[in-house]
Amino acid sequence: MTDPMLNRHSSEDGTKAQSALNVQRTGEANNLDSTSSESLITNHIDIWTTAIERKSSAGRGTSNKFSLYGIKKLRELILELAVRGKLVPQDVNDEPASVLLERIAAEKAQLVKEGKLKKQKPLPEIGEDEKPFELAQGWEWAKFPEIANYGPGRTPSTKNMAFWDDSEEGIPWVSIADLNDVGRVSTTTKKISIDARDQVFKKEAIPQGTMLMSFKLTVGKVSILDIDAFHNEAIISIFPYKGISQDYLFRILPNRANDGNKKNAIMGATLNSESLALINIPVPPLEEQHRIVAKVDELMSLCDALEAQTEASISAHQTLVETLLNALLQPNITQQKDSQSACPEPSLADSLEPALNDSFEDSWQRVAEHFDTLFTTEASIDTIKQTILQLAVMGKLVQQDPNDEPAAKLLERIKAEKAQLIKDKKISKPKSMKILADLELPFEMPAGWQWIRLGDICHTVADGPHFSPQYVEQSEGVTFLSARNISSVAIDVSTAKYVSKADHESFCKRVRVKKGDILYTKGGTTGVAKVNDIDIEFSVWVHVAVLQLPLDKLFNEYVAMALNSPLCYDQSQKYTHGIGNKDLGLTRMINITVPLPPLEEQYRIVAKVDKLMALCEQLKARLSDAQTTQLYLTDAIVEQAV
Repeated sequence: MTDPMLNRHSSEDGTKAQSALNVQRTGEANNLDSTSSESLITNHIDIWTTAIERKSSAGRGTSNKFSLYGIKKLRELILELAVRGKLVPQDVNDEPASVLLERIAAEKAQLVKEGKLKKQKPLPEIGEDEKPFELAQGWEWAKFPEIANYGPGRTPSTKNMAFWDDSEEGIPWVSIADLNDVGRVSTTTKKISIDARDQVFKKEAIPQGTMLMSFKLTVGKVSILDIDAFHNEAIISIFPYKGISQDYLFRILPNRANDGNKKNAIMGATLNSESLALINIPVPPLEEQHRIVAKVDELMSLCDALEAQTEASISAHQTLVETLLNALLQPNITQQKDSQSACPEPSLADSLEPALNDSFEDSWQRVAEHFDTLFTTEASIDTIKQTILQLAVMGKLVQQDPNDEPAAKLLERIKAEKAQLIKDKKISKPKSMKILADLELPFEMPAGWQWIRLGDICHTVADGPHFSPQYVEQSEGVTFLSARNISSVAIDVSTAKYVSKADHESFCKRVRVKKGDILYTKGGTTGVAKVNDIDIEFSVWVHVAVLQLPLDKLFNEYVAMALNSPLCYDQSQKYTHGIGNKDLGLTRMINITVPLPPLEEQYRIVAKVDKLMALCEQLKARLSDAQTTQLYLTDAIVEQAV
């Protein structure tokens, strides 16, 4: 079978592509200077929506493990422009913030005189070196205590059960975990009793509508109370003075709490009363505060829409990819084409829409022709990698050769050799397996292939010790691998533990791992296979099964590849039991059904899969370079804007 996908892409020059990206990067950054703050948001929509960052993850594939980095940075930029007075125009008719602050100071002095407010310690003046940026006309810098009264909460003793009441009569008590992303607190995980209110807090609950902010661990997380409630000592309740909009503080405080004077204000991931008092707040005129709030809300709504559209676009793209690739997995039905009929030239969308009666070759050609359009995300590349493995075990990836010895004869020789080894007591008699004829087989295989169970082709199926051994220093021991050290592409010994030589030899009585054996994860992340290709001696834990095959009759790389295919992986998950401690038991895994091709075809399949997987990795590398560029451009735009 010809492969236009390989022919088209295998010779691409990555260096030229990277050079082009560097040119784009430089050009975009140089053009930022003349761009206004308003147009920075609208003129770079493509950057905000395409700058996507992969989240670190474990297990098979990445799926939807990504974050919309560009939109996240856009939200941060909006708030940064807001606190710098660059988001809305100033109005010379607005009362200056200096007058506003004088009025607040007079109000505070009167409250202190009346005994309604505790006199505060004098605050140091804000030095020029403390001001992170120049304020807009009519704005002023103020210390946090100058514009708002605030105070922390308490946590009643957890040892005194009389202080806690989860019934309907209990009083809501807010912890940091209750400060959700919605920004409203309507329910709490825990409630306190009347006794706690009277003996610990000695006051009424904080009223509904009050603003809260965390200042320990998760610094700067804000919410508005939708209920009357108390809160713990890691949260402050905030009461802005007249002339300071709570809505304005709600939107800009996270920015200032985390990006203020870190040297003095932020001690690690925690603020205290002294550092809270040192947070510098940019104060605009009251009318401008209202305009800023309105503009921020407008632009955040735009961000919400962009986020929804981007996620919908990514989802639709992935659905298209999966639909096209699923067409490759359908039974071959040759499409009848009327060459005499005059048909209009199909559009790109039409050409990507699979027909149910397409032949495999037609579907494969369709995918190959639009490869660059289709496989532009990590999820789509992961999907085609899985499709390649599935096509491989279905016999659709390479041509069959009628001269190859059928797999049935190969299997007969394996069974005869296995029986002799059992008779000679060199291997143990295998556990009983399900009758293959009774199993529902998922598809019809090509001529010369044979359905088998995993146990049919293994001389030995064993795992490591069923307990945690005593670990030793690397210099004193032997490598000891668990499931976390095994992936489908590599055996990673960098994070391995070590056991004594005596324990190693004891564990090897269960199974001694040899080069060429297949390591198959059976605990934690189950159903991942890798041929042992490392030259060091090691033993394995209970979460790793060792599959020993007749290597003169089977290609171990094909068997490992087949076990990693969706066909076998899905079976492994059905055979995995448990919730917390998941386990793919030895007696269950041997019943996994595997399509077995002739030996020569096994080699051809693996060679073809290796070529296609190498192409997928090239695509991932190219995609990573492009994503890095988008992230760079996003950061450059933000940097230039502020």
